[in-house]
Amino acid sequence: MRIDFAKSEQSTLGLEWEIALVDSASGDLAPQANSVLANVSRAHPEAMNADEHPHIKGEMLLNTVELVTGICHTVAEGTDDLRRNLNIVREAAKPLGLDLLSAGTHPFSNPRTQEVTDKERYAKLVERTQWWGTQMLIYGVHVHVGLDHVSKAMPVLDGLVNYFPHFQALSASSPYWNGEDTGYASQRALMFQQLPTAGLPFQFSSWEAYEAYVQDMFTTGVIDATNEIRWDIRPVAGLGTIEMRICDGMSTLEEIGAIAALTQCLVEDFSNTLDDGGTIPTMPPWHIQENKWRAARYGMEAIVILDAAGKEQLVTEHTLELLNRLEPVAARLGCADELASVEKIIANGAGYQRQRAVAAAADGDLRAVVRNLVAEMATN
Repeated sequence: MRIDFAKSEQSTLGLEWEIALVDSASGDLAPQANSVLANVSRAHPEAMNADEHPHIKGEMLLNTVELVTGICHTVAEGTDDLRRNLNIVREAAKPLGLDLLSAGTHPFSNPRTQEVTDKERYAKLVERTQWWGTQMLIYGVHVHVGLDHVSKAMPVLDGLVNYFPHFQALSASSPYWNGEDTGYASQRALMFQQLPTAGLPFQFSSWEAYEAYVQDMFTTGVIDATNEIRWDIRPVAGLGTIEMRICDGMSTLEEIGAIAALTQCLVEDFSNTLDDGGTIPTMPPWHIQENKWRAARYGMEAIVILDAAGKEQLVTEHTLELLNRLEPVAARLGCADELASVEKIIANGAGYQRQRAVAAAADGDLRAVVRNLVAEMATN
């Protein structure tokens, strides 16, 4: 089948941020998305498009709202867009007795008791996936980066896969699941991959090979629409982008800006390499799979595989080297400050590290972790 790749300006950005609604008194998740969205509609009727806000949307679970930016040229433009709409959601949630938080998972809420949004595609997903579908109490941050030619989609995907563990370690913020410390930095990473067509992407030598794969998925009834391919990194033909979906939910716009800058700089660097006639190295799938597990398990302390020869290095050390290499790219894209914030994450601790520190100081009380996550969100 033919899949047309939309025209897109190289290295433009789009950001998506999934946010949890929690009861201000108990800290537990609250299935109030419809009420929040109704408040948004009443407060901002001028922004509504066919009864839906273009940048504030519902998600699979009724405890979740998602912020979606427009097309942005800089990371700062993207985070400013998120901040504006975060404030709108905050104003809509406050009268309902709700706070906001973002992490890969909620520390103690029970996945099996969460209410699903009344839409056919969500009901179909839960019906098909059964127990796993009822466990999808997870939140993420997605970064779209524009590509100016379809021929770049598969090589750029391959390039981003090489840095999978770097993104996973920096964003990991889901150590707890249903009130239990899992021992992982990112429980979300391993939970989400249980859905059909989720997890690590396959790697194809050309766009035509990817089209053949999609045709096979339709023919065999695995998917009914291309957006049901839920890879951690995927091409989005309708937007002309590559979408990086690795990251756990993050509490601060500074962290999101850092991740967005790293994504934009890498994609721009790969694009320049391809424009110059170069190629992007790949690693064996078994190395990539191992890297994902190591980063999900150990986070910032992961020793990751760097190349097909099996060279290894501490992920934070390699990330710092990467930042130095990308500094000129960041300067051209206008995101030098945001890229520098990656180093702040390494210095101050990723979300999972901060959560465990708060829990330890509170004798294991995960309500204190929720309060801290809410406080982090309030700084935006």
